[in-house]
Amino acid sequence: DPDLVIVARTEALIAGLGQEEALKRARAYEAAGADMILVHSKQKTPDEIEAFVHAWDGKAPIALVPTAYPQMTVARVKELKKVGLLIWGNHAIRASVGAMRATFAQIRKEGGIQGVEGRIATVDDVFELQGMSAVKDNEKRFLR
Repeated sequence: DPDLVIVARTEALIAGLGQEEALKRARAYEAAGADMILVHSKQKTPDEIEAFVHAWDGKAPIALVPTAYPQMTVARVKELKKVGLLIWGNHAIRASVGAMRATFAQIRKEGGIQGVEGRIATVDDVFELQGMSAVKDNEKRFLR
């Protein structure tokens, strides 16, 4: 399938095994057919990741998840020239936690939902995100 992309993730840096082991694993993944190499680090700066990207001698682009190092901006990634994908893996859920806390604090304070309705998604918005129209179509097709 030409639309299938295999992303192979090396955990060598996370496991503390160092850059050479991460590169060794990434090369093996590419040789096995991986389309992209995902490398991640627990460090609080992007230095370890940038060193890996600079040392990467393969053809497969690198995928990064810069959760722990917010200094890794899109501009900084473009300068590396080997990164093909950035994943902000948990920022939406982390943002939603703050929004939920604020919403429920307002509901408690005001004793109802009237004050929050104008600034939250509609039920129809949620259903659209869930693909509810496809669910309803499938119910008509398959439920008897």
